[in-house]
Amino acid sequence: MRLRSFVSFVVGGLLGVACGFALGIFLYPYIFLADIVGKDQVDAARKQVVARGTFTHANPSDPIHYGKGEVTVHRDLVHLEASFEVGPGPKYHVYLVPQQNVTPDTDVAKTMFVDLGRLRAFKGSQNYEVPEGVDLARYQSVVIWCEQFGVLISPASLRAGG
Repeated sequence: MRLRSFVSFVVGGLLGVACGFALGIFLYPYIFLADIVGKDQVDAARKQVVARGTFTHANPSDPIHYGKGEVTVHRDLVHLEASFEVGPGPKYHVYLVPQQNVTPDTDVAKTMFVDLGRLRAFKGSQNYEVPEGVDLARYQSVVIWCEQFGVLISPASLRAGG
């Protein structure tokens, strides 16, 4: 009888830890992104537009990892528009990628991408400064990338001009 109680206790504990871990993966971004949201100080409306793009759903068979909305690239700034939205996840980053059509098969890690920083929010307007010396003419896409799992979340192919 004691053995059965002990086994039930251990199995229940393992299930509790597994469920807690799974729940933590989904709640983590909402809890810990709050400390970096709202730090945008740059007025995107005053910057010269270099390129624009639209985020797409990289893998339509994956309902969790999606992206949509507009992006505007300025001379020294990447601005995700108010229409921007991605499905939540851990450790999303904004990359400038030199390839035009980035797909889930693209090996983004082997491209000469520029990491603009961690995604500040899963929805809404936000700005990312482009480091000095980056030639924006070489970059044809803005990509939302999950660094933790090495997964393409949403690419936006850029078209020149305003």
